[in-house]
Amino acid sequence: MIKKITLFTFLLSLSLLGYSDNLEKLKAPQNFVIDIISTDLDSPRQLAETNNGHILVGSKKGSEVVALIDKNKSGIYEKLVVADGLENPAGVAVYDGDLYFAEMDTVWIINDIDSWIDSGSKTLPKKKIYMNNLPSETWHGLKYIDFGPDGSLYIPVGVPCNICLEPQTKDPRFAAIHKYVNGDLITVADGVRNSVGFDWHPVTNKMYFSDNGRDWLGDNSPSCELNVVEKEGSFYGYPYKHAMDVIDPEFGHMIPNVEKDFVDPIAELGPHVAPLGIAFYDGKVFPEKYQNSVFVALHGSWNKYNGKSGYKVVLVQLDEEGNYLNQEDFISGWLSNEDAWGRPAAPFVMSDGSLLISDDKYNVIYRVTYKG
Repeated sequence: MIKKITLFTFLLSLSLLGYSDNLEKLKAPQNFVIDIISTDLDSPRQLAETNNGHILVGSKKGSEVVALIDKNKSGIYEKLVVADGLENPAGVAVYDGDLYFAEMDTVWIINDIDSWIDSGSKTLPKKKIYMNNLPSETWHGLKYIDFGPDGSLYIPVGVPCNICLEPQTKDPRFAAIHKYVNGDLITVADGVRNSVGFDWHPVTNKMYFSDNGRDWLGDNSPSCELNVVEKEGSFYGYPYKHAMDVIDPEFGHMIPNVEKDFVDPIAELGPHVAPLGIAFYDGKVFPEKYQNSVFVALHGSWNKYNGKSGYKVVLVQLDEEGNYLNQEDFISGWLSNEDAWGRPAAPFVMSDGSLLISDDKYNVIYRVTYKG
């Protein structure tokens, strides 16, 4: 039987050959295979999957949300613009068949996204405002979104600074992760400097989130964090305390007057590693050690003087109750001799058990499969 190959598939396969040199630099555990399913994207960030298996991609710097479609089931995806004319639509999520995507201050919805994609329509689908009461500041202003087990949309609001107190005292939306319920933002985690990733434990349903540590306290402090929400509304220390025990030199003296219980991170991920997206592995393909553990994309440092850090995806292993056990590199190789050719941004577990990773520097999407 001769397999029909379209001209598009042939040309795209040919273009991927130019990426093979860098792809070979990536290191993963034995029996894991990494390939690239889409190239020439515009700073891809958060990923989502529709009920029909199409992939939605947000953008850090661009103006479009795109869908990746594998029409021929060849593993090579065509790009389809879903929405345009946007400002940094980094966050995307699919819930009950509808697509949600987030600009700095607005979350939009497109109903029944699969029907539009599969229709082959040449006209962009109608988008509607889902919420538009978010701050518009651009510093730490990218919005990562997802729906929790309770059916609510969760959304973080970072602080518009490196280290400051005034914004969140004047506007409690800052330095926090919220959920959107009946038109209101309810604070889930407070004292959070800049979270760009969260997910829920598949068994306990507790929310875990990454947080980026402050800058300009030296190369080796403070560590970035992985946190868990044991109680809604808990306080995670910013701007008074960072990581486990780093007291802020500017605001730390105010701790005795802070009438809140400080919650320590469940794990320190390292200084300046810039953890972004996280994803619990709930698929059925990877070995048992990966079940209910969490992948964290370490985007990489930008202001370390003595050796860059991050630029890899790590696996944080947890026990059955979600307590921290250890962490180890899962994929590395984006950094070579202090030169970073790529930056992992957001992992996403597909319904087929594979793992996708966006790279907003190399502008590609990787797929990780297990062949054991």
